[in-house]
Amino acid sequence: MTSKKPLPRLTQSRAPLTHTIAVVNEFGDSQSLEIPSERALTVYVNKQELVTLMTLGAQPEWLVLGYLLNQRLIQNVRDIESVTVDWEVGAAAVKTYAGIANLKEKTQRRVVTTGCGQGSVFGDLMADVDTIVLPISHITQAQIYGIVNTIRLHESIYKAAGSVHGCALFEGESMLMFVEDVGRHNAIDAIAGWMSLQGASGLKASDKVFYTTGRLTSEMVIKAAQMGVPIVISRSGITQMGQAVAQQLGVCAIGRATNKRFLCFSAPHRLVLQTELAGARLRVA
Repeated sequence: MTSKKPLPRLTQSRAPLTHTIAVVNEFGDSQSLEIPSERALTVYVNKQELVTLMTLGAQPEWLVLGYLLNQRLIQNVRDIESVTVDWEVGAAAVKTYAGIANLKEKTQRRVVTTGCGQGSVFGDLMADVDTIVLPISHITQAQIYGIVNTIRLHESIYKAAGSVHGCALFEGESMLMFVEDVGRHNAIDAIAGWMSLQGASGLKASDKVFYTTGRLTSEMVIKAAQMGVPIVISRSGITQMGQAVAQQLGVCAIGRATNKRFLCFSAPHRLVLQTELAGARLRVA
């Protein structure tokens, strides 16, 4: 049975996350600047080329696992025997125990999403959404403020070099995992991969909160729901389809979350308001 198979063997391939370049400012002065790295990672499943992901390269093995899970190409991380990443050739070799059934049919139709770096979803974007049932879970206003403040204080590639998105997984106000990449869809896939590896240690998704620096598109909402996480927070906004899917699934989508401001776009029954924490209202003349 799948549950008796071991967790996949993973390489620990890390690549430099930033690159130093020379720039010229508005005064004509030359200076050095750190910018995020971006590199291609071609994923092969049982020696068959699947997709090329543009990535920062921080957690490539988690990214590949999460990608396969979120694209519904595998059902369980234990379907994978190993993931080997080799940055010299820019490839990730995935070896499965029993192959992927109907791989050609599953990857024949591809939807290019609105994700930075052109994310893609194989098959029907809304397939199996009706089967997702999220657990009862709530978030307090104090918890939202605590999460936003934790992200604000966290040292990140974005602070040093900009031009990347970050995603995080929280339990209460404690950050369990933080991943940055050139696209938010990559960052959420990496967290999904990490979560799948923690299943053996009893990690539950039902009491977790997912945070992203990027906008809440339908892709992001669906992926969070597939991970079993019922509450998502973004410092950005939400798209029309993202809001519709969140409403359908009962995902509490919190956006525009900066300082003490936020907007609840869906499932307000999951939000425990503590309006006294918001401070005085701004008066408009």
